[in-house]
Amino acid sequence: MTLTHSPAGSATRRRRGGARQSRAGMAFVAAYVVLLVAFGVLPTAYAIYFAFTDAGGKVTGFSNFVTTAQDFRFMDAVGHVATYLAFWLLSLVVFVVALALLLHRLASGSASKALRFLYYIPGALAGAASVLVWLFMLDPTVSPVSSLLGALGFHTFGEVIAPGNLPLLFTIIAFWTGAGGWIVVMYGALNNIPTDVMEAARIDGAGAWQTAWHVQIPMLRKWIVYMVILAFAGGAQLFVEPQLLSLASVGVAGRDYSLNQLTYDFAFQMNNINGAAAVSVELLVVSVSAAAVFVARSGFFDAD
Repeated sequence: MTLTHSPAGSATRRRRGGARQSRAGMAFVAAYVVLLVAFGVLPTAYAIYFAFTDAGGKVTGFSNFVTTAQDFRFMDAVGHVATYLAFWLLSLVVFVVALALLLHRLASGSASKALRFLYYIPGALAGAASVLVWLFMLDPTVSPVSSLLGALGFHTFGEVIAPGNLPLLFTIIAFWTGAGGWIVVMYGALNNIPTDVMEAARIDGAGAWQTAWHVQIPMLRKWIVYMVILAFAGGAQLFVEPQLLSLASVGVAGRDYSLNQLTYDFAFQMNNINGAAAVSVELLVVSVSAAAVFVARSGFFDAD
């Protein structure tokens, strides 16, 4: 006996399979949306409400924004965060892309696997733990690299963490903690570049530098933009590093070095929740605006 499958039956099965996949996809998306609303949208809306009202719930317009902007520490904190972001984003783009390209040149050997693992290890440490490690590393009296610190002219912990050095120190800490994961991401993106494109570059006589500059980096553009957007948002919220450094240095670094520290001070030292919310909303607006500029100028959502 010969079994036959009717076209109508095959179409029905395909529709049923598609419906199951659609339901599964909607279930995953629904779970994400619930978490997004609970821990993203609602807290943001709550902060916006506080930013435009006073302690009694009365609408005050932009008075909270004006009051916080007139605080003598506000512009200094803005300058500190802006300087740190310049150091952080520049080092991230240059060194992450360069190290990913070098890692990709090693192909898939054991050295490449070992380096990928080593790059990723610092990211396993939480922000506070990584800062504590660096507090130990930056103290010339106990640091294993005290001879290097001495050669650079630093003989005490206070000299190392002088205010002028903080943007560079925070950049080093952030790079050590977060760059490794991005190097691995960029390495994966490099592996997705079509082999025929790389082969065409070699046939045209392009060397390693020319291939990287004219082929690989342009094809990494969207990944680089994605990295910059997230790094900008994270860097603008600088808090753990200066806060722990301030405690360890007995105020040398200052407890109002960054905008997030200033927000914390408004909320928990001055009992000004509305002012803290205003600064938080300002950080949100700046981060979203920067992301919009990066996306628009880079053609992030354009089809390749």
